[in-house]
Amino acid sequence: MPQTSPTPSAATILHAEGVSDDEFRAAMSRLAAGVVLITAHEPPLAADGPRGEDVGMTATAFMSVSLDPPLVLVSLRNGSRMDDLLSEQPMWGASVLSESQRHIAGRFALRGRISDRLLFEDTAYTRGELCGAPLMGGALAVLECRTEQRVEAGDHTLVIGRVLRAGLPSADGGPLTYFRGRYRHLG
Repeated sequence: MPQTSPTPSAATILHAEGVSDDEFRAAMSRLAAGVVLITAHEPPLAADGPRGEDVGMTATAFMSVSLDPPLVLVSLRNGSRMDDLLSEQPMWGASVLSESQRHIAGRFALRGRISDRLLFEDTAYTRGELCGAPLMGGALAVLECRTEQRVEAGDHTLVIGRVLRAGLPSADGGPLTYFRGRYRHLG
């Protein structure tokens, strides 16, 4: 009688390179990352229709790419609302969150969450002059960006944006970081 073994879960299946999803996730959780709120304004569908909506998402895969020209990169999950929006809307904002803004990071990281309009409702922000996106009050830095390039990378899209304007709204506090699956602060 042939022996059968239980079907392994997707997390324990080894990729061709020999690393499982669980091993990769555990290793990458040891990489501390800054926390950024990516925002964009979805324009109205029609001039006489309902107003457009602000959209936001928490990102930890965000980095500086180039000084000349000033470029940044954010990694977006394929098919996410932000990925879909930034494939059509080239203008977006990034707010580098401070350690006191953990609640904002958590709010915009939830899956199956309430509408973005309600998420922004009691959050202090200004609207970017160039990108039209919400930029968080109290953030350590804010950037207004225009997408220069989109690169498909596995189950994510890397969006490279040219920084059109940078501001430093708050000099208080340290950065909010993400390490081992939790928000942290330095100190």
